[in-house]
Amino acid sequence: MKKEFFFELEKILYPSNINDKFTDFYDFYENFKLDLFVFNHENESVLKDNSHPSIKFKEAVKIRRVKEPNSNESLAKFLHSIAHIEFSAINLALDSAYRFKDMPRSFYADFLEVADEEISHFLLLQKALFELGFKYGDFIAHNSLNLALNATANSLKYRMAVVHRGLEAKGLDANIFVLNKLKNTKTKLNSYLQDTLNIILDDEIKHVSKGDIWWKFSKKDDDNFIDVCKKFKDFILAGRTLNEDARLKSGFSKEELEELKKIYDKNSCK
Repeated sequence: MKKEFFFELEKILYPSNINDKFTDFYDFYENFKLDLFVFNHENESVLKDNSHPSIKFKEAVKIRRVKEPNSNESLAKFLHSIAHIEFSAINLALDSAYRFKDMPRSFYADFLEVADEEISHFLLLQKALFELGFKYGDFIAHNSLNLALNATANSLKYRMAVVHRGLEAKGLDANIFVLNKLKNTKTKLNSYLQDTLNIILDDEIKHVSKGDIWWKFSKKDDDNFIDVCKKFKDFILAGRTLNEDARLKSGFSKEELEELKKIYDKNSCK
C-alpha cells in the first residue's frame, strides 16, 4: 500500500529524532522518485519550530562584517554561519513541498531536489567544521530564514518570491564575497572550501531558477518582484553587490537588477 506524501514528509520536516532526519529524507526521496506515494491535498499543514535543537539564536554578526578568518575558531564561526544558512535552506525547501497543495508533481520534485542538494552542502560544510574541531550548534546563529518561512507560510506567491527567488538569490551575491574572504586565509582546508563554495554556487543558481519558475507560475499578471521587495522590507533580498551573471542565469531580467540596485542602495548588508 502506498504511503501518503504530506503525512510522511511532515515526519522529516519535524522529526522526533533529529539524527534520523537526513537518512529518513533519502528514503523518502527515493520512494518519491519511484512513485510510491499518494497525495492527499486535503491534508492540513502544521507550522512549528524546526530549527536544530542545539542552535541558539541571537543577533549574529553578518558575514560582511567578519574579517578574514585567521584562526581555527574564527574560520569555524565563519563556516558555521554558512552551514546554518544551508541547514535552514533544507527546511525551507521541505516546507515548500509540504505546505503548498494542489500543485503539479514537478513542483514537489523541484523542491525535494533542492532539499537533497542543500543537505549535501550542509554535510560538506559540517565536514570542514569537524576538521577544525567544531560542529554545527557550537556557535550562535541568526533566525531570519525561519522568520521568512513563517512570514510566507500562507502564500505560495510570497514564499517563492521572498525565499526561493529572493533570499536564495541573495546567497548568490554573497558567494563571491565569501570566496574572496577565504582567498587570503591560511588553512589546509582552503582548496576544499573553494571547491565546496563553487559546488554551492552552481547548485544555488538552479535553486533560484526553480524559485523563478514557480514565482512566475503563482503570481498575477500585474505582480512584480520589486513590489514584493518593498512589501517585505524587513527581509533584504539582495546583497550590496549583485552577482549579475548568476542572477541572469537564474531568471532575473536586467531591468530587475537595475531596480534592485536602486531600492537596496542604502539598505543592503555591509
